[in-house]
Amino acid sequence: MKILFFDGYCTLCNGLVDWVMKMDHRQRIQFASLQGKTASSQLNLKADSVDFDTVIYFKEGRSFERSNAILELLKDLGGFWIVLYVLKLIPVFLRDSVYNWIAKNRFRFFGRRETCRLPTPSEKSRLLD
Repeated sequence: MKILFFDGYCTLCNGLVDWVMKMDHRQRIQFASLQGKTASSQLNLKADSVDFDTVIYFKEGRSFERSNAILELLKDLGGFWIVLYVLKLIPVFLRDSVYNWIAKNRFRFFGRRETCRLPTPSEKSRLLD
């Protein structure tokens, strides 16, 4: 099982979900909001301890956060995107510094949704509660 957990109110995060749904031709990746039931049960998150400034990619019983989540996700998409996995050679503290700066400013740059994402009929099987 592969699940991308994201901030349901974040416009940038929702854009990432839209993009991955389009690129994941085999439909192997599912999606769940960090604010939802799946995140709290699968990741054992408590509402007051959730860090909404990160995406979490869960696969094969392991969870990856921040730049590691994005790189693992790109690797699993395959095709051209696997080439970007070479960025793993950059030390995580440098990659995450860039990631954290974008995450901290995401609402200012991209805006904030008033409600969490609701699945379209075609997305229902891939977007978890």
